[in-house]
Amino acid sequence: MPPKASTSQKLQPNEVPVVFQRYRTELQNLAQKIGELESEMEEHALVLSTLKPLVTSEPTRPCYRLIGGTLVRRTVKDVAPALETNYSGIKEVLESLVKNYKGKEEEFGAFQREYGIQVSRAAEGFEYLIQDRFVGQR
Repeated sequence: MPPKASTSQKLQPNEVPVVFQRYRTELQNLAQKIGELESEMEEHALVLSTLKPLVTSEPTRPCYRLIGGTLVRRTVKDVAPALETNYSGIKEVLESLVKNYKGKEEEFGAFQREYGIQVSRAAEGFEYLIQDRFVGQR
């Protein structure tokens, strides 16, 4: 985990790009996980919207659910509550991850301001301009 930007001890110039890259990697990982959970939540919402009318009209209608790699036959009235619980759980985790991402993003911004980092995207990689000195990485 990258150090807090508000630490009283300054990093050495050769440590700054390493910490910078850790922040970027951590933010990318969080964004990827958020994307995966959003997709999973949309899938749950789609299935729930399909099953909702059936809960009242045909509660004993068979439906299939994948549990641990095994396709299991259940009824609509059995599956719908479990899906709603899963949906709620995914939503809570997603909200937590988004909050974590925003906090990490603010921390990263503070780190960049503290060390005067400006990012310039290059065709092959990226370069760091730290306090008017090129540190670079390609």
